[in-house]
Amino acid sequence: MSSTPTDDKPCCGAFPPAVLRPAELTAFSRGGGARTVPLVTRAVGAEVFLTGQTLFDGGAGIPLHTHNCPESVTILEGDAVVEIDGTEHRLTRFDTTYVAAGTPHRFRNASATEPMRILWIYASVDATRTLVDTGVTARVDAEHTKPSETRD
Repeated sequence: MSSTPTDDKPCCGAFPPAVLRPAELTAFSRGGGARTVPLVTRAVGAEVFLTGQTLFDGGAGIPLHTHNCPESVTILEGDAVVEIDGTEHRLTRFDTTYVAAGTPHRFRNASATEPMRILWIYASVDATRTLVDTGVTARVDAEHTKPSETRD
């Protein structure tokens, strides 16, 4: 196999390394007892993917939605129920989902009292979320404008 000059180029532009500490970052309200902490975003130089954490109070959940790109979610704390394309699954710490673009899904905290935390990764820096009930589409990073009342 011959090498071409593009084989050695990185997939995206250069950016300074970053260490991100969720406890020191702003949490943004998702409504209904869910708060998001953006991590790898355009603000730190992301050009390919987005990551962050969402924290769910006891009993909290997010509405059924789809994305324009694949998404992976790992449970970091607590227990969750995920609905993927009409089927519910119980998840616990470190269980991970991988959902294709356009697949309806949602997460909710399986506990009425204990917190739940997820790590999300979108396969595009331009990820969008479309709510199934309303059809409203917005960029995922547009949600990072309403600071939460509490720090996590």
